[in-house]
Amino acid sequence: MAAKDDPIIIKKYANRRLYNTGTSTYVTLEDLAEMVKKGEEFTVQDAKTGDDITHPVLTQIIFELENKDGQNMLPIPFLRQLIAYYGDQMQMIVPSFLEQSMLAFSKEQERFREQMKGALGKSPLDMMKITTPIKALEEQTRRNMEMFQNAMRLFTPFPPVGTAPAAAPAEPARKEMPEKPDDLQELKDQIAAMQRKLDTMS
Repeated sequence: MAAKDDPIIIKKYANRRLYNTGTSTYVTLEDLAEMVKKGEEFTVQDAKTGDDITHPVLTQIIFELENKDGQNMLPIPFLRQLIAYYGDQMQMIVPSFLEQSMLAFSKEQERFREQMKGALGKSPLDMMKITTPIKALEEQTRRNMEMFQNAMRLFTPFPPVGTAPAAAPAEPARKEMPEKPDDLQELKDQIAAMQRKLDTMS
């Protein structure tokens, strides 16, 4: 029997049915979405192979939610940017940035929820004060994206497709290849610095 703090095991069968081993019941993607919202930890395993398929299942949940009327959260420009990073040399950095940004956003939204609770039943004038944290949240998001884009420009050794090539001979460019680990470390340091700024703003 799994320990109390261990993630619940969800088994996915060949017929696409999902089985919650914690409750011994079959569940749906909507049930898993509710578990996520409640903060319940779970992993999804292929019932036949035992492989961890949590990532594709969570991605499928997002796909299902995005296709429901009025529930779209991912704007088209963001989706285009995200797709563009697949296969890019900076792809390994994007998940870390998104994770840190969501953590910072979570901290701010908890504060915002508390302010919303405190404003319930108050006058319209008091409710207007809520716009201040909303604007602060939007401003922080804008700064996050600016820092991320600056980091990408700073540490991307090659120009984007469609731009003029840098005025550098081919041979020196090949000699710079072994220095990628150092560049990656510098980029990680830059991401860490960005996170410290986010923590300060929080």
